Amino acid sequence: MSSPDIAGILESSRELDRLRKEQEEVLLEINKMHKKLNATPEVVEKPGDNSLSRLKILYTQAKDLSENEVTVSNNLLNLLDALLPSGPPGQQRRRIEGSDQKRKRMKNESDISRLSPAMRNQLEACASLKGEQVAARVTGNNAEKDEWFVVKVMQFDRETKEFEVLDEEPGDDEEGGGQRKYKLPMSCIIPFPKKNDPSSVPDFPPGRHVLAVYPGTTALYKATVVSPPRKRKTDE
Repeated sequence: MSSPDIAGILESSRELDRLRKEQEEVLLEINKMHKKLNATPEVVEKPGDNSLSRLKILYTQAKDLSENEVTVSNNLLNLLDALLPSGPPGQQRRRIEGSDQKRKRMKNESDISRLSPAMRNQLEACASLKGEQVAARVTGNNAEKDEWFVVKVMQFDRETKEFEVLDEEPGDDEEGGGQRKYKLPMSCIIPFPKKNDPSSVPDFPPGRHVLAVYPGTTALYKATVVSPPRKRKTDE
């Protein structure tokens, strides 16, 4: 192994460490923003608030860092592959195929292990929503008007951090009819409080902005609380 080869491998390794540290810092900031928005969602409607813009910037940074990590990792793998001794064609092919599978498994494991505890807990919570009904924003970020529906979670992909959801109410004839499926990021999903856990129900003071369900449909609309709900003996 020549000195330039060693230098290239060491440099790529150091770059990977740097990228992972930066990703951890960005993820911590994202978690802080999520906690802020979960605790006071009405803050985004205040004049001059830049919470959503800041969150978008953080997600963009996380995406760029992740893509850079893939590029550096591929470069490091190419350097290592070039230094490995070659064998018979069949043996070499099996070695490469086995290495690819091992790399994918190690990447998935390392992706999970380097996440902060808060992010791992959030991914666990998202995975536990399978089969549950949630509120989902099905329009893009650049849409003129947000559309929210009550949907059923079919699957959650931990790697892409995307939900696969199903709108169980058939669409209009103009839309082709039938139930509609969507793939949505975590930011477009709001879980409902647990029916058997009254402590999970947030307070709804007068003036709080909420999503309400149109009677007899799965469509949601933005509303403002006029008076808080009355407590029932059954805690429903």
